[in-house]
Amino acid sequence: MAKDSADTASGAEEQVGLGFSHRQIMVTMSGLVVAMLLAMLDNMIVAPAIPTIVGELGGLEHLAWVTTGYVLASTVATPIWGKLGDLYGRRIIFTTAVAIFLLGSVLCGASQDMAQLVAFRAIQGLGAGGLMVGVLSIIGEMIPPRDRSKYQGVMMAVMPVAMIGGPLIGGFITDNLSWRWAFYVNLPLGAVTLVLCWITLAKLPKGTGKAVIDWWGTGLLTIWITALVLVTSWGGTQYEWGSGQILGLIALAVVAFVAFIFVERRVAEPIMPLRVFKSLNFSLSGAVAFISGFAMFGAMGFLPQFQQFVQGSSATNSGLLLMPMMIASMAVSLAAGQLISKTGHYKSVPIVGAVLVTIGLALFATMDVATSTTVTALYMVVLGAGMGGLMQTSTLIAQNSLALRDMGAGTGVSTFLRNMGSSLGVSLLGAVYTSHLTDTLTGTPAVAAQAASMTPQLLRRLPEAVQNLFQQAVTNGITALFTWGAVVAAIGIVAALFIRQVPLRGAATPQAAQAKAEADAVAMSG
Repeated sequence: MAKDSADTASGAEEQVGLGFSHRQIMVTMSGLVVAMLLAMLDNMIVAPAIPTIVGELGGLEHLAWVTTGYVLASTVATPIWGKLGDLYGRRIIFTTAVAIFLLGSVLCGASQDMAQLVAFRAIQGLGAGGLMVGVLSIIGEMIPPRDRSKYQGVMMAVMPVAMIGGPLIGGFITDNLSWRWAFYVNLPLGAVTLVLCWITLAKLPKGTGKAVIDWWGTGLLTIWITALVLVTSWGGTQYEWGSGQILGLIALAVVAFVAFIFVERRVAEPIMPLRVFKSLNFSLSGAVAFISGFAMFGAMGFLPQFQQFVQGSSATNSGLLLMPMMIASMAVSLAAGQLISKTGHYKSVPIVGAVLVTIGLALFATMDVATSTTVTALYMVVLGAGMGGLMQTSTLIAQNSLALRDMGAGTGVSTFLRNMGSSLGVSLLGAVYTSHLTDTLTGTPAVAAQAASMTPQLLRRLPEAVQNLFQQAVTNGITALFTWGAVVAAIGIVAALFIRQVPLRGAATPQAAQAKAEADAVAMSG
């Protein structure tokens, strides 16, 4: 008993990982938690402010790029930050990423037009790409796998705070301060992160100096992704689909993609190892991850337009009105995790999730100007429940489909596919929304001329006939957007149906389950 008591008393200060005590880890985790909040909160805070931002700065045609520029830059930058961390050490690279994110936040808040805002959001996204990968890498270096589960609960608490708190903070700032503070609010959180992490990460390794960054692959990846997003954003809106600009971008995307595949098959350390796609389950789960990103950012990015312009909600209330979707998503995600953990069965979860996402998006496509907030809340519950069944499960299936040596790279590719879904979802659905809105207003040039600078506050001061026309235009854009979203989500159902049930590593008898999982992974890759 005496020995047990002594061990218990000293347990809080036992050395873990690279010589970090429990207390040191918890102090460092506080900085990492704030960094994760920075990464997750940003788009959540900005979403309720977008109608006001677009109205004040003009440039309705650039609406989708406020989010797309951020997500696109973050997607491309994430693997680069990981490689730089290997080369120069996590401490200096992580704090540099935070500093770039904060610089982008300041510039976004100071933007004078939409072109500046989109460019500065890309700078902010470059920094954000290093936040998440930095947090995961630092935890991996600080804490050995056998002890990591003790600290996972701390990080899990960030997601609900971001999902629920972000829209509320963004709405409150927009209504009571200025939309610019939706970006400036990052500064105090970022300052805390910089100080805590610089002090507490001094014991991390300085880097091996042996990492080889796949610059050719990175450059080609950036080119074909950007060209593809531009095609989906500009096609049929700024340029005709058969125009030289769009056809040129399509050709550029195809050539860069083919060159990217050529490079990735030959470099020693590819930024995207193609061998992970040999697993059918991994490829299918990647498709599901793509769909979940597409659906989530489509809903988050454009629902506030309908809520504020048509339903008359304030920015704060539109943030509150997103809560049913967030709460449903969290509840289902946690329940699905518990179910999978207890039974080891996961095949049905992405199928049900994809079906619910499709139904939720289809329900939103039936809205009209008279649709109440209660009805949209019910639709959000359906959509949120579906997303909760997709997001966590797609990552789990991807990781379980890979050999252990590819675990990190495979997880990165799965995250990349989800981010790609977000980028293309926002740009494509944004183009659909803008096109239908402007088409509805074509017959009334006076109203159409005001569309680019329209804010919810300005709309309420206009004659009732103008209000009704603009609200119908917004509704037409929103319903068209969700119709196409439902079509894409239906493809996710097909992908989920073909996912195979492979035993989870560590389930039942660990040795037998892992051997079976490895054998199945080899069989699937063959």
